[in-house]
This record gives sequence, structure tokens and C-alpha cells, in this order.
Amino acid sequence: MKLYYVYILECKDNLLYTGITNNISRRLAEHNSDKNENSFTYSRRPVELIFHQEFNDVNQAIYFEKKMKKWSAQKKRALANGDYDLLQILAECRNASHYRNSSENE
Repeated sequence: MKLYYVYILECKDNLLYTGITNNISRRLAEHNSDKNENSFTYSRRPVELIFHQEFNDVNQAIYFEKKMKKWSAQKKRALANGDYDLLQILAECRNASHYRNSSENE
């Protein structure tokens, strides 16, 4: 069975990179030795793997990666640190139009 990984890298400038691969060790090595000057991690090396999640289904991995790419850095760090309480707080909707934030609920 082929495995797929969604991962988060922390770059030397503390920015985060989210990606997907079927070989986590190879991909990490590629990020740290990349020859493509246009890649996100090229000028931010070395990078460090701070999180990875394994998937059996490539479609689930792609879905999760796309979802995570929309997350804030704070939310990604909470996941990487295993801080699930903070992750839940950060996941709550804070929009003024959200029903929990409506003045009618007061």
C-alpha cells in the first residue's frame, strides 16, 4: 500500500511551508538541497520538518493539504506542537457575521 504525507516545514526565517509527498525523507532532502532559485524554500534553508501526517488515500492527503494551506501560521504551529486545545480555539469562526458573534445572542 502506497503512503502519502502532508507535512509542515519550518524555514530558517521562521516561515512555514506546507506540502505533500509520497516519500518524506527524500522530499525533506530535496527542500534542503533545492537548485530551483524560484522555490519558496530556496532562500529559506535549512528547513526543518515540524509535522507530518500519513495517509493511505492520495485524495484525502490532497484535501488535507489544501485545507492546511489556508490556515494561519499560528494554527499550523498549534497542530505541529500537539496543542489541540489551542487548535480548536483558533478553528472557531471569529467573523462578525457568525451566529456566535451576533448581538441577538446576548
